[in-house]
Amino acid sequence: MALWLSPGGYLSLIVISLYLLRKLDKVIKVRRFKQIHGCISPSREPHKDPFLGLDALRSLLAALRENRALEFLRSRYQRYGNTFRSKVLFSDEIHTIEPENIKTILAIKFKQFELGEERRDAFHPLLGDGIFTADGSRWEHSRALLRPCFVRTQIAATDLYERHVQKLIDNVPRDGATVDLQSLFFKLTLDTATEFLFGESVESLSSESSAASSDFADHFNTALDGLSFRATIGPFRLLHFSAKFRESVQAARGFVHGFAQKALEYRATLESEKHPANSVESHTQYVFLHELAKQTSDTNEITDQLLNILLAGRDTTASLLSMVFYVLSRRPDVWETLRREVISLNGECPSFEQLKHMKYLSWVINETLRLYPVVPSNSRTANQDTTLPIGGGADGKSPVFVSKGQRVEYDVYAMHRRKDIYGPDADEFRPERWETIRPGWAFVPFNGGPRICLGQQFALTEASYTTVRILQSFKAITCRDAGPWQEALLLTLASKNGTKVSMVPA
Repeated sequence: MALWLSPGGYLSLIVISLYLLRKLDKVIKVRRFKQIHGCISPSREPHKDPFLGLDALRSLLAALRENRALEFLRSRYQRYGNTFRSKVLFSDEIHTIEPENIKTILAIKFKQFELGEERRDAFHPLLGDGIFTADGSRWEHSRALLRPCFVRTQIAATDLYERHVQKLIDNVPRDGATVDLQSLFFKLTLDTATEFLFGESVESLSSESSAASSDFADHFNTALDGLSFRATIGPFRLLHFSAKFRESVQAARGFVHGFAQKALEYRATLESEKHPANSVESHTQYVFLHELAKQTSDTNEITDQLLNILLAGRDTTASLLSMVFYVLSRRPDVWETLRREVISLNGECPSFEQLKHMKYLSWVINETLRLYPVVPSNSRTANQDTTLPIGGGADGKSPVFVSKGQRVEYDVYAMHRRKDIYGPDADEFRPERWETIRPGWAFVPFNGGPRICLGQQFALTEASYTTVRILQSFKAITCRDAGPWQEALLLTLASKNGTKVSMVPA
């Protein structure tokens, strides 16, 4: 008996056949690609739910709730190897802590990887089309726009920090009462970042802060909490409907937008008075915003870029300082060694050059960044079929195939604690290891390659300067939080319980 199909049935059959042929062609091409490059699949994380990996997701969410996600993620590498595959909902992800793979992603094959849609969508409400949400030509434009604004002579001008650091020191009790330095550090870095960027500080460390500045600080914090939550929930970010978040985003962007408009008016005034827009008189204060306004007259673009740099300028340095003093309060031996180096300055404000030559200080900073990296994990998404050089096969030595659209997670926290790289005492805080070790791509606290943090030197200079001035002002520090360290995974790493200490004036 003949089987007859309606015209619609024939059309459906043709469409299905074409789809299957396309899938088959893709499978053949991928197989050939793997053979040419010698790719072998890495180990796979076993799942009770092989379709969505919901069991692994539940375990991760439990670890996040209990503030132990970093060690939970690290334990997976100890079980499955330095590179492995994992099912996350509808996607198949690769996880790696191999320096050569990270070097490949961030540098060698930089153009074959991008941030990915998930990160762009999570951060876009506040950061817009700034450098931290951009890929490809849009990122190249942002980088070219911002690079001239990071003038080395201005980053090295430590007088920018002094006034704000003194306000922080004034907020530390002299009677031995407990103070949370982490809270003060986040205010300090907001104050210095806004002065560097806008030419005006929000003065969050001062009781004389204006209502508008105080409101901005509150809205900015709320908006960043929202971004962190959106990044954490990943594919469910579109379900994030928070009126408070939207209100704070609008308020924070409005505040910065006002500065952008003022900068363009300033540029127009210079031009009308026949002063070249690219000239800055030597006696005027350097303002990042004014430099940025020389590069573009788009108010929205200026607003986006300022918010991106403000986020990095505040959170990165505050996180680093919080962890430095968390460790110093628990390690009197490190405190005393560092203070001996600081005392050699005879109480004078350190210059940029002096900071560069303080060897033990740099070791303490590096060791803090190693054990408590400000961004403990990161990811990139392949924009074409490509490979990673290592991680495949039973021995983990073969190349690994990465398909277009596949995400690769690289865990900085876990890599920085690898005992085969940093020694059997990799979990211990030992600044002296930096006298001899040169870890290369096994140490990436500020990423690497073309997307290496533009503000890296700004963050290191501010953290170093602040540390020195505090040690010049106080001769002893005592930990006031006896419990074990617990992580707070915001946009950067922080301590869940803060950095609670008491200090003795020098």
